[in-house]
Amino acid sequence: MTLSRNSSPALLAAVVLFAAITPAVLLTAPAIASQLAVQLQLEPARIGDLFAVELGAMSLATLPSLYWLKRVDWRLAGLLAALGFILANLASAQAVDYHTLLGLRGLSAFCGGSLMILCLSCAAGMPNPSRAYGIWVLGQLVLGAIGLALLPRLYQAYGLGAGYLALAALMLLALPLVRAFPAGASAVARGGSQQPAPARWKVLTAILGLFGFYVALSAVWTFVGAIGARAGLSATLGGEVLAVATLAGIVGAGCASLIGERWRRERQLVAGFSLMALAILLLLGDPPLARFALAALLFKFTWTYALPFILASLAELDASGRLMSLSNLVIGAGLALGPAIGGRLIGADGSFQNLLPAAAALTVLALPLILGSRPRAATATPHPL
Repeated sequence: MTLSRNSSPALLAAVVLFAAITPAVLLTAPAIASQLAVQLQLEPARIGDLFAVELGAMSLATLPSLYWLKRVDWRLAGLLAALGFILANLASAQAVDYHTLLGLRGLSAFCGGSLMILCLSCAAGMPNPSRAYGIWVLGQLVLGAIGLALLPRLYQAYGLGAGYLALAALMLLALPLVRAFPAGASAVARGGSQQPAPARWKVLTAILGLFGFYVALSAVWTFVGAIGARAGLSATLGGEVLAVATLAGIVGAGCASLIGERWRRERQLVAGFSLMALAILLLLGDPPLARFALAALLFKFTWTYALPFILASLAELDASGRLMSLSNLVIGAGLALGPAIGGRLIGADGSFQNLLPAAAALTVLALPLILGSRPRAATATPHPL
């Protein structure tokens, strides 16, 4: 089986739904963190450790996937990962001990990460990967927004376990879509493709570009609320701005999915990265409400707009899905390292005047890395859906 240009609606549905369900805990972290503190009386450090385990286990699922992607039937791999996700969440709903919950969340995230790798790899083999990744991001944002709206009500009525049961139920409903994954292991990953292997330096620059993009965005987004508070905005007003920014993110991913490969991808990448850097710089100097709101909306819009085109560029380099599997680890590392670096830059002088220019510069530097990694033939002509 090769990763053919599969445009099956069922496969697209599988990619979007599984990729939205598996990271749902991280997408709804504020609501879950509040409930963990109220119901289990957990300290902030323990709550942070719980989410760190989720993120780490999801990222580390990359390592075994480098072996099984080219040896295991992808339908079987998807089925086992989905069943493991369901069982881990059912058990999490019943867990009363912190360390038991910690282990179960790690298992759930590992299974979810394996599913995410399948989704990334399958999207790479679609005729219009930019559109596929746009819908991939859109599904995550929509489910995250719905979760943030509904989870507090579920928790109030049924407690923490209701959230984990809901995840298990969603995965159970999506389970039949496992049949849409390609049958067999990827022949491309085994070396059976006639497509020449990309130059190693191109792969390295693409990975560095993706890593830099995620370090910059996570460093800024983690502290954007604090930037608003430092500028004198109330917590309520700042929260409302960020809630609207989430809608802007949905619009950004929707625009990317509609554009797909209709226009030259280089232009979309340049526009996305440039506007994202501008949004970061607009946060400098204790911005008033209007400038803060513009920066937050523009930042979230451009982040979700540029990401599908970045992932599609990586997909051009390796149709086997192995590079897309590695991108799962790179994304997790960037998400983890960004806040750590950002916190130290803020601590250096007690302000955001070091963080924001550094993040904008890193965003700008990531752009030529992504553009330079693209195969020459891939930059020739855009094509419609």
